Amino acid sequence: MRTRHSRFSGFAALLCGKASPSRPGAQALICLLLDSPSGGKAQPFRTAKRRSRRFSYPLLAILFLLASLVVLAAVETAAQAGQAQPGKAQSTKFELLDRNVVQARLRLSPQRNADREAELEKLFEQSGCTNLAERPVRHEPLPNVVCTLPGSTPSVIIVGAHFDHVWRGTGIIDNWSGASLLPSLVESLRHEPRKHTFIFIGFAAEEEGLVGSKFYAKNMTPDAVARTRAMINLDSLALGPTKIWLEHSDPRLAQSFNAVAQSLKLPLAVMNPRGADEDSEAFHRLKIPTLMVHSVTQQTFRILHTPRDNPTAVKFSDYYDSYHLLAAYLAEIDNQLN
Repeated sequence: MRTRHSRFSGFAALLCGKASPSRPGAQALICLLLDSPSGGKAQPFRTAKRRSRRFSYPLLAILFLLASLVVLAAVETAAQAGQAQPGKAQSTKFELLDRNVVQARLRLSPQRNADREAELEKLFEQSGCTNLAERPVRHEPLPNVVCTLPGSTPSVIIVGAHFDHVWRGTGIIDNWSGASLLPSLVESLRHEPRKHTFIFIGFAAEEEGLVGSKFYAKNMTPDAVARTRAMINLDSLALGPTKIWLEHSDPRLAQSFNAVAQSLKLPLAVMNPRGADEDSEAFHRLKIPTLMVHSVTQQTFRILHTPRDNPTAVKFSDYYDSYHLLAAYLAEIDNQLN
């Protein structure tokens, strides 16, 4: 993750009430959009809300209520049409790797960026990736590393994570935690036929200004952009339970992610970091739906880009939960997305 150096209380109570596990999925999404975590504090997915200015005018509250009800109806209609239906994740097929395999890959965490790029290629090969390529990045010594898992249709889902890190600390959190998970996700998905072609990308030079992801997105053809149904970015996992950067995520992808988490009984919360950017942004500018997954809180954000980014910061049980949730989610959206 690259660092850069008011709430509707009455309205929210009217629409959302108290947090309830039984709240319909679309209503939960509306509640999410009303407000964001105060001060960067992580909130449970169903009650965390997008950032907004404080409004005290009754007319504005009524207008927002009407607009939200329209969106609520639209999302429920889409759900009835077969999109983003909760409760299917447990029937979706994927292979869950042994904890020791995932942990061993995380612990590798080479220090030099060139060694990280080489190690990532080895891990992709070990995972069974047979379509592996280095994609040079202009003006950069290291390439993007791309593993393609072919599907039965031309539609594409991109899963990305940068492999480079700053010189402070070991960078096991930011972002070997994301990069080393890509091969495990390949291995989890490759044993079953897939509708979508999955493209797993280890991005170079994120810490220099999102260079690898910007270069990849800039060089996508119009046809490639049109065929890409989603881009999921993984950055700074293993600091705790799974989080969504909701302000950088498509609401429908986020709702589906939450549904899978609920079906697996895995924790998920919303945390919108301040003063940072990440690799999904270039794809969002192309109007590709994105989902940004991380594990940072207001407190642990201070670990990034410091000597504290080292193996002692890793909470492996939470990291394995993130892997489990992501593997199930990728298999699920392969079935859901058109």
